[in-house]
Amino acid sequence: MSQNLNAGDVCLKVEKFNAWYDQFHALKDINMDIRKNKVTAMIGPSGCGKSTLIRCFNRMNDFIPTFRQTGKILFEGNDLSDRSIDPVEVRIKVGMVFQKQNPFPKSISDNVTYGPKIMGVRQKSRLDAIVEESLRNAALWDEVKDKLKSSALSLSGGQQQRLCIARALAMQPDVLLLDEPCSALDPIATSKIEELIIQLKEKYTILIVTHNMQQAARVSDHTAYLYLGELIEYDETTKIFTAPTQKATEDYITGRMG
Repeated sequence: MSQNLNAGDVCLKVEKFNAWYDQFHALKDINMDIRKNKVTAMIGPSGCGKSTLIRCFNRMNDFIPTFRQTGKILFEGNDLSDRSIDPVEVRIKVGMVFQKQNPFPKSISDNVTYGPKIMGVRQKSRLDAIVEESLRNAALWDEVKDKLKSSALSLSGGQQQRLCIARALAMQPDVLLLDEPCSALDPIATSKIEELIIQLKEKYTILIVTHNMQQAARVSDHTAYLYLGELIEYDETTKIFTAPTQKATEDYITGRMG
């Protein structure tokens, strides 16, 4: 397994990480350094462990009774998998946007302020500022600024997905996880999300799971290829797609398997 990334600040460090669903060994001895303010893409066929791994970064797998894990995921010197750490605290620092856009059946502004209100923010001026800043960061403000009280469900699919990104950004995370964020979107909406991802890495560290290898090539700085729960190769995206060191990676990239 190759991991010859250029030097840079490490945001997340995965060490000897294994995961199981009951007896199924879903992730096998994963080691990788996620660079700060970069986009890291995870590619591989269905069932290879991509979504399992990305959900480990913010403890989403805690909701699955049969899930267990060993090894470490380090963030700011803390092991995120340590059961003594409150998963809510983890999810504030590590936000997530899911495959299917899932806005709450509330107004656009209420979607954005949902998290901050739970955390105790009550001042209207502060909440208004959070709404504008988050929607601007999600490249949605200009499209919805005159209808903030309208239902989020009235938005198009692409707008709903950007609203979900704004909702995650409202919590001021350091890391943003995107699990197949464009799989349900048309090409125009997909293009807007991809442009947004490239802009957001100036402020956030981003991990994206995608089945779309062209998308990985377009938006990511680094790419990890997983197969049957193993990290086959992890390197700079340009190298993964032009000169991979592992034949299995080349076979997947060129469509000979997968």
